[in-house]
Amino acid sequence: MVRVSTGSKETVHDITGECERFAAAQGGDGLLHVFVPHATAGVAILELGAGSDDDLLAALGDLLPADDRWRHAHGSRGHGRSHVMPALVPPFATIPVLDGRLALGTWQSVALVDLNVDNPDRQVRLSMLKG
Repeated sequence: MVRVSTGSKETVHDITGECERFAAAQGGDGLLHVFVPHATAGVAILELGAGSDDDLLAALGDLLPADDRWRHAHGSRGHGRSHVMPALVPPFATIPVLDGRLALGTWQSVALVDLNVDNPDRQVRLSMLKG
């Protein structure tokens, strides 16, 4: 299990390194399954560091505004949107592993996506199905 502190702001947090280390320790070929056991977080595979992470947060902000429209209304303003987000950015991803290495594309990274500013402590569960 990987623990991530996302802080008090919306974030796209890179967990590629943790996934790479886990896959390397397992060795061989298979499928790495990444899962966040939270109702308000997701896992995305995208390019990071070139603005795409900020673009993702902006797009989610447009689709899921932090306002008072949400029926699920406790915590910070717009908290209900965090409970809808996993329908758009699912709480899991499966990544092929070849000879202990993630078979990601050149610019792909694995990220935890978290809009919930009320809960900064996250867990990421990694498991490997050997093939």
